[in-house]
Amino acid sequence: MIYRRTENVARRLAERRQAIVAAARALAAEGGMAAVQIAPVAARAGIAAGTVYRYFPSKTGLVAAVIEAVTERELAAMRAAADAAPGPLSALAAAITTFAARVLHQRRLAWAVIAEPVDPEIDALRLSSRQALVAELERHLAAAVRAGRVPEQDVRLSTPALVGALVEGLIGPLAPDVSDKAATRETVQALTLLALRAAGIVDARARGLVVQAAIPAPDET
Repeated sequence: MIYRRTENVARRLAERRQAIVAAARALAAEGGMAAVQIAPVAARAGIAAGTVYRYFPSKTGLVAAVIEAVTERELAAMRAAADAAPGPLSALAAAITTFAARVLHQRRLAWAVIAEPVDPEIDALRLSSRQALVAELERHLAAAVRAGRVPEQDVRLSTPALVGALVEGLIGPLAPDVSDKAATRETVQALTLLALRAAGIVDARARGLVVQAAIPAPDET
């Protein structure tokens, strides 16, 4: 009985922490990281501010938890799309397409997690998110190289360059405004094609991969 009570308490604590992080993530999606403050988060989660402080003594810790949660969710979506692909080239295209589509669907949140100007301390924490994204795409690019489907290259150099191009094209200050479903699809396909071309995939095959890659619907995020 004691063990069961302890297990129930642990579950409730974990659920409360998840609710706090979810509230913070929602605020970041609406107003960026500047909107992630203890009092508004507490109000959004329907709890007292003191409760938030028990889980996260500082805003920095809360922001770090938001970044970690968002990153894990996006990487899981990319992996699921790649795992469902029939081969290494299709997996690479699926991972890129999934990343691009989900970023455009939650553009404000993606900007907050990846590129929004923030305090140096938070920026240092955010670097791990960028590194995880690079590592995921590098894994698929390396697999395609090993399979002989992509030209030999130093994936440690090419993958960060691909990620940089995707981020700039999706949420950079010069990125075009995408306001409807058709424009979103065209943008995702164009940037996926650009990335595949940059990786050295010949144009006819690259176009075919883009057509095959499934673009997730908004309700799949």
